[in-house]
Formats: sequence, structure tokens, C-alpha cells
Amino acid sequence: MALSRGLRCCQRAFAWLPVLIIALVVLWSYYAYVCELCLVTLSNPVEKVAYLTIFHILFVLFVWTYWKSIFTLPVQPGKKYHMSYADKERYENEERPEVQRQILAEIARKLPVYTRTGNGGIRFCDRCQLIKPDRCHHCTVCAICVLKMDHHCPWVNNCIGFSNYKFFLLFLAYSLLYCLYIAATVFKYFIKYWTGELTNGRSKFHVLFLLFVAVMFFVSLMFLFGYHCWLVSRNRSTLDKCSIFKAFWVKFYNKTHTIKSLSKYSNFCRVTNFKIHFVGH
Repeated sequence: MALSRGLRCCQRAFAWLPVLIIALVVLWSYYAYVCELCLVTLSNPVEKVAYLTIFHILFVLFVWTYWKSIFTLPVQPGKKYHMSYADKERYENEERPEVQRQILAEIARKLPVYTRTGNGGIRFCDRCQLIKPDRCHHCTVCAICVLKMDHHCPWVNNCIGFSNYKFFLLFLAYSLLYCLYIAATVFKYFIKYWTGELTNGRSKFHVLFLLFVAVMFFVSLMFLFGYHCWLVSRNRSTLDKCSIFKAFWVKFYNKTHTIKSLSKYSNFCRVTNFKIHFVGH
């Protein structure tokens, strides 16, 4: 018992390692850009102020959305999706699978649940003892069922779903802008250090490495952000595309109960809660 508890504690601590790596990289990038580039390398005071102002705006937005992605708790299904004590006892005492499916179907009639498993049964979580709402999945890492779960992201050590998908998407967007801005403003001084026009040894290392890291993260984030924008535009999630359940949205249900994709703009507004009100509309 004590050993398993100790292993769980080690597992939880180890899960924060990717977040720690990202935090260290971000802190180093802050030091390299602010101290080594802006305060040491740049000589024009107007350029210094302009670079630092825009950098800190992007840095604050980036850190804020990363923080929200990490510490916004996933939303679990409400109490109405949990089985009552009587239903749970009846379900557990029944040994025949077909009768168990009938019991779940009776309970689900009162709930707005339309998706089914591969054999047409109600999606039920044995560990959480609840009937899964549509697009809800059990996360084995967090050990809970998460509403509109997209995926469990090790880089934020959290489940990305209904409660924090907006922040995750904004985090990817601000990460892209952060890396792009660093790469664009550092490039000129990268060339000067590379050609020997500037010779400060310590700053040279930080500036050269800063460009490589910014470009590397920008390329990888660009594909990830593009993929999630594509998912949002079609009102889909990562699990909708990868899960074995996706083939059964249409197979077992009336078309009025399948995932509805509105216009790309409306799908985007659903996730971000952002809406532009046009005059005359």
C-alpha cells in the first residue's frame, strides 16, 4: 500500500517534468532577449524601447494562456449522469451483459445522450460509475471523465477539454507570435554575429541559440496550431478524429443527433466565445 502510494506520488511529480522544461526554456528566452539582446547588443534607445514593449506584451499573453491551460480544472459530468444507488446495485448484481445494456438504456432515456459504443450500447464508465455524455471520455492519467475531452497534454500536465480548450488554442496562437517575433527581431543581429560585425562572445551564444530555438518551436507549433484550427472549423476534437467511436456517430443515430458543424466562423465562436456584431445584422 505504501509502495503503491509512493509510486503514484513519483508519477505525479514526474508528470510535471515537461512543464518544468517549458518553463526553463521560456525563462532562458526571456533572459536572452531582454538582457543579452536588448540591453547589451542593441545601441539605439528607441529600438530598445520598441523591442522591449512589444516583447513584454506578447510574453504576458503567452504566460497567461499557458498558466490558464495548466491550472483550469477539467469539467466532469454533472450528478444527473451518475447512477443512483438503486440503479448501481441493480446493474452490479446483474450478470447478463444484455440485461446490463437494457438497464443502462433505461437510465439513459432521461438523459440527452445520443452516442453509442461499437455494439450499439450506452457508453458507461465503470471507473467513474456514470453514463458518459456525448464527446465525454475517461482520462486514465487524470482518472476522471472529462467533458468534450480533446486530449491529455503532457506539456501542460492537464486534460484539454470543454473548460480550457479556448486557453489551449490561445496558448498555441500566442506561442506562435512569441516565437515569430523573437525570430524576426533577432535575425538581423544573428547575421551581424555570424559575420563577425559584432564580437561580444557571451551575447553571441545567446543570440545565435535564441534564433535556432525560436525557429524550431515556431515550425512545430505552426503544424499543431493549424491542425487544431482545422478541427475547430469542423467542430471536431482530436478524439473525434482518432476514437473508435467516431464511426458510430451516424451509424446508430438519427442525423439530427450527430455532431453538427455550423459555419467555420460559428464553430470558432463556440470555442473562443468571440463574436463580432456586424452593423445591420
